[in-house]
Amino acid sequence: MTERILITGAAGRIGSALRPLLARPGRVLRLLDINEVKPGEDSEDGEEIVTASYADPKAINEACEDVDAVVHLGGKPGEGTWEELAEVNVEGTRQVLDAAVRQGVPRIVLASSIHAAGFWTRDDLGPDGFLPAGVAPRPDTLYGVSKAAVEGLGSLYHSRFGIDVSCLRFGAYRAEPLSAVDLTVWISHEDGARLVEACLAAPAPAAFRVLWGISANTRGWFSLAEGAAIGYRPEDDAERFAPDVAGIERFDWSDPVLHRVGGGFCAMPLG
Repeated sequence: MTERILITGAAGRIGSALRPLLARPGRVLRLLDINEVKPGEDSEDGEEIVTASYADPKAINEACEDVDAVVHLGGKPGEGTWEELAEVNVEGTRQVLDAAVRQGVPRIVLASSIHAAGFWTRDDLGPDGFLPAGVAPRPDTLYGVSKAAVEGLGSLYHSRFGIDVSCLRFGAYRAEPLSAVDLTVWISHEDGARLVEACLAAPAPAAFRVLWGISANTRGWFSLAEGAAIGYRPEDDAERFAPDVAGIERFDWSDPVLHRVGGGFCAMPLG
């Protein structure tokens, strides 16, 4: 039986990295973006491209037809005006969740961000020496507030409608770490796919979960136990890139940029 997964924001940075890693026999990826989505080189019959906005109720309702899960990656990825963030990240996510309910989609993965919890610090680590994945939101920017709202919507729609909802607090999702901060919060493209796959295969009963989207970094201080509980087994570590990372010679845990989850975002002007 063919599995069909809707990916919103499929032309974006994370979507473009994840798509080829989620492709497999017996699975169709329905790729939605307001921007052009170029078919994969080996897509064959494994991709369906939809050029539309996930914030368009009619378009997202149609896109959710006959899908087994939604991976919602669409959104504004950084700080901006509250009006824009509220419209794109918050209201847009509500439209996706509403469509999932209408179409009976049982599972959804929501892209959150470490910036939803940016003001937690290394002083807040649990007894195991790591910051739990489910700590309450402490956003560091208006962008972080919008992602905290995304998590709140996910919780509501799980509780009201029984959808299995995973909120992924992604760190630095890129091919390789670029800074000293990245050595703590980096997630490789491959581990990102492993995390999404774990969420897509999480066993019944349906649950609401918040997980750190971070690799098994030597300098990481984020609990991966919650992800491990559903089968997330990260294989990458930012430390192998450390010799080439700018600023590594000044790595100091007392530096607020390294001491806080949100790093430099905690001092960024709002809006």
